[in-house]
Amino acid sequence: MTVHFRRAGRIGLKLGILTLAAAMPLGAQQAPIGIPPPALTQPSYAFDTAEQHGIRVQVVTRGLNHPFSIALLPDGDALISERGGALRLLRNAAGAPGRPTALEAQPVPGLPALEKAYRSAGLHDLALHPDFARNRLVYFTFNRAGDFTPASGTTPARQQSRLAVMRARFDGKALVDVQEIFLGKSGGTSGSRLAFSGDGLLYIQIGAAFGDEAQRMDNTIGKVLRIRDDGSIPADNPWVGQKDVNPAVFTRGHRDPLALTWHPGAGVMLSAEHGPNGGDELNLLRGGRNFGWPVVTFGHGYDGAELAASPVAPGMEPPLVFWVPSIGPSGLAVYTGDRFPTWKNNVFVGSVRRGQIPGTGSLERVVLNDKMQELRRETLLGGLHQRIRDVRQGPDGLLYVLTDENDGVLLRLEPDSRP
Repeated sequence: MTVHFRRAGRIGLKLGILTLAAAMPLGAQQAPIGIPPPALTQPSYAFDTAEQHGIRVQVVTRGLNHPFSIALLPDGDALISERGGALRLLRNAAGAPGRPTALEAQPVPGLPALEKAYRSAGLHDLALHPDFARNRLVYFTFNRAGDFTPASGTTPARQQSRLAVMRARFDGKALVDVQEIFLGKSGGTSGSRLAFSGDGLLYIQIGAAFGDEAQRMDNTIGKVLRIRDDGSIPADNPWVGQKDVNPAVFTRGHRDPLALTWHPGAGVMLSAEHGPNGGDELNLLRGGRNFGWPVVTFGHGYDGAELAASPVAPGMEPPLVFWVPSIGPSGLAVYTGDRFPTWKNNVFVGSVRRGQIPGTGSLERVVLNDKMQELRRETLLGGLHQRIRDVRQGPDGLLYVLTDENDGVLLRLEPDSRP
């Protein structure tokens, strides 16, 4: 059975009604808000879209435990990270005829052991070396335990992390020859992302959502870092040789970046990050620039309070695109294939929820011109009510999307010419 979704005003799935706290008596406990994510029980879902029009969303596999990242291999298999946990192998993710699609029951062996279990510890993002077909190298981020600050007064105890970037060879069944090629300073427990640029350099993002650490240069959090594929430092990184600054730092002033990708047409690295309550950003990364957090933001505090006198300031890089209300960006891809011709060079951003309302995740499509200026945007897959955690283009020219749920799924977007 296939559930069809049509244009605005004719959605074929009842969404339910949100309970509004404003109608409740003063002092009454607020009822839960949001829409519980429904199980995606159908094999596929059909949508009409603004420019591509008919698309079909196939459920490729189920049973993933809060998947965070997917790396699609040239042969159509896929490696999928489960946040803070296991690495999974999905055979024939791209659906080549004559081959079964199957999620291996046992995790891929070879990950480092966790010295200490805590929230956000362990595995996060995945990236394939640009020459993966020859060298089989896989890169991943791994949160190691950092400093521990005990509780003091009203300040709760805090377990910090140290971001490690690891490199390993995937032999088809396991990670072997695992090496740590970069280790950051102790800081927040944020997630992280990796992406290779067109010149083979590896970019790494790590957040600093609280305090002023994103502006300070004595740490590696709230920054985008840039290294070579062996962990060495490019000589043209902007702070190379400066005392007490890690030479891997490329940009600063990032709050909670969870999306990173290379734009091959424009030859630039794009990053998306969470603002606080509003003010999520899509940024074009240029070395040495300051992206403002926490000095400037388009967002507010979670209690509604103003956080910055202005969203812009001299010396602070403005975003290419910002979202108010928030979309919770996570995962980023620039479409370069031929299967969706009207989406060529469009930017796709995963969204875990809109406006702080659970159950409102989607896939955001942003159209930029050749000067990297926004023309229009479209919200896709909102009717599925899933937290979208990652989006990638596959070797088949199709788009693949992960949902961040207890029973997470991998979705594949395909053209659908049927009426």
